[in-house]
Amino acid sequence: MQIGLIKTISLYVMSLLYVAAGVMHFVKPESYVRIMPPYLPAHLALVYISGIAEILVGLGLMVPATSTLAAWGVIALLIAVFPANIYMAQQGGAAFGLPEWAVIVRLPLQLVLIAWAWWHTQAY
Repeated sequence: MQIGLIKTISLYVMSLLYVAAGVMHFVKPESYVRIMPPYLPAHLALVYISGIAEILVGLGLMVPATSTLAAWGVIALLIAVFPANIYMAQQGGAAFGLPEWAVIVRLPLQLVLIAWAWWHTQAY
């Protein structure tokens, strides 16, 4: 399989994951509110804003004219939500009913997701 096809499939998988994740911010916002660090204001509004952002970057990945910019948007979004992931780990994952090891493993997984998005900022 040539790299272009692999990269295209990867881009669409990433796109669908971010659109689905963004939709979940509206389906189960309370889960996301619970992992918001207390120092951030307007938790519910931030959950909705981040959900909209995930949907937009996910859709943007599917459009050739915007896919590179959207991949950079994914990177920015992953960096922006990292404090919530840290807070979730500090709380032991209770907000999602996950074992503590799972939320700790999730922290370095952010780097993998950033690398995946960065790959899509590079030309085929």
